[in-house]
Amino acid sequence: MSASTLPTRETPRTHQSRPLPRQRGFARALRRNLTAHGFLIGAVLCFAFFSWYPMVREFVLAFQKTKDGRTTWAGWSNLRHVFHDPAFWQAWRNTLLFTGLALLLGFVLPFLVAVLINEFRHGQGYLRLLVYLPVMLPPVASVLLFKYFYDPGYGLFNRIFELFGLPEQQWLQSTHTAMLSVVIAATWMNMGSATLVYLAALQGIPGELYEAAELDGAGLWRKIWHVTVPQTRLVLSLMFLMQIIATMQVFTEPFLLTNGAGPEGSTTTVVYLIYQYAFNFNNYGGAAALGLCLLVLLAGFSAAYVRLSRDSDD
Repeated sequence: MSASTLPTRETPRTHQSRPLPRQRGFARALRRNLTAHGFLIGAVLCFAFFSWYPMVREFVLAFQKTKDGRTTWAGWSNLRHVFHDPAFWQAWRNTLLFTGLALLLGFVLPFLVAVLINEFRHGQGYLRLLVYLPVMLPPVASVLLFKYFYDPGYGLFNRIFELFGLPEQQWLQSTHTAMLSVVIAATWMNMGSATLVYLAALQGIPGELYEAAELDGAGLWRKIWHVTVPQTRLVLSLMFLMQIIATMQVFTEPFLLTNGAGPEGSTTTVVYLIYQYAFNFNNYGGAAALGLCLLVLLAGFSAAYVRLSRDSDD
């Protein structure tokens, strides 16, 4: 037999490994959502650079000390120095007092205003604009406006007191009224956002619940307590947490109204004390230690809130 007639043995073809259907679906979804992933990566990078990195840097700086341009590890000395500072405990007392008063006004008042606006059948758009107007004003302009209102000589509040025959008050110059004055200004400046959130939650409540309550003879306050509050419990609890976190970090209002410290340090808050440590005392380690204490407290409170909310849902 010639070589040409010999049976040739076909070599098996090597089939390339094809991607699995799941892999093809993932690649197709990745290409389809490439723009969304790009925006997501940008947001993550912004959070990492402006939020997460400062927190990590603050934690490291709290255990360091900088002198003559040289940075050395200081251990727990910054925290010990902060704890032995009398202004530290006064600042915490003032901050807790501000938080309690701000929650008493800034948590209850916006909810009541939202309930009142929700009862109107006409003109809700104008009322929402009127309530939200202070939020749109620059904070510095709002604070300066209240500083004029609080002026003991020609201020608006003392002129109103004079009309009713009441004694004039040293609003920002007295240790008894300075913190309350700051709380009133902060509540007026920030209540618009909370009011709109509550109003949106109220408008999502089915009207049949109120009709059933009216058939049972419930008045306004009973409807609010037995229908409105339970139906908005999730929003109320979330706003409660957010307002505690915001009020514990108050700085702008006391800084502009009372120059930060106030009479006899009655309006010195923790964040203002951090500002003093960093920019007045040039003690960045102490400022970072103060910030670390505030961070740990707020993180612990948030974790406890999440745990309690999860247990109540179960």
